[in-house]
Amino acid sequence: MEWPWLFLYLSLHITGCQKTPALFQTPPRIVALNNSTKEMVCAMKSEQFSHLGIYWYRWSKESQEFQYILFSNVLHKHTLGDDIDKERFNVSKGSFRQSYTLKISKLRPLDAGTYYCAVSQYSELLFGNGTELSVVNSLPSIEKPTEKTLPPKKPLRCKPSGITPAKMKGSSCSGFIWAPLATCAVILLLSLVIAIRRFQRLRRRLQLHFSKHMFSRDY
Repeated sequence: MEWPWLFLYLSLHITGCQKTPALFQTPPRIVALNNSTKEMVCAMKSEQFSHLGIYWYRWSKESQEFQYILFSNVLHKHTLGDDIDKERFNVSKGSFRQSYTLKISKLRPLDAGTYYCAVSQYSELLFGNGTELSVVNSLPSIEKPTEKTLPPKKPLRCKPSGITPAKMKGSSCSGFIWAPLATCAVILLLSLVIAIRRFQRLRRRLQLHFSKHMFSRDY
């Protein structure tokens, strides 16, 4: 299977990869459990690629090389790469925007890597943005933040200097309570005195006015 590698070489070393991917892959990253099944989607941005088949490659960080996975033509016939199990790798075509779904079952640690879909046009491979796949034995657990319990607040106590508990007579804040009450009592008393004096003045004026009125009536 030499011709897919020839297209890949021409794309990477001669014509160069396109800056804006003609293919859009989702999701960008997958974390999967060992022996599980995952899918990744490759959607074509233009309908001009609808008559073309689709390639799938895997980039391995460990070996630092591309591995040809498979090629699926418009008739949905697959051409698998070396050491690729057809029972675990499958490509299906979707109806939305000419999308293709790569399904990998019974995942293994060796399946980890970045998967790229690609189409061949004018002797050039146009790649997608890639989907990074990680295969782990257990998913990382998310620990809930522990709630910190605040110490109980101490009750506020009034302890004026120079006053002993015996003098306070069971009330620790008696000085703060009686002072406003005494002030209010004095204000009320002064207001009452002023009101009484005004009432007396008014009474005298009324008596004087009544006396003058009676005197003028007699004469």
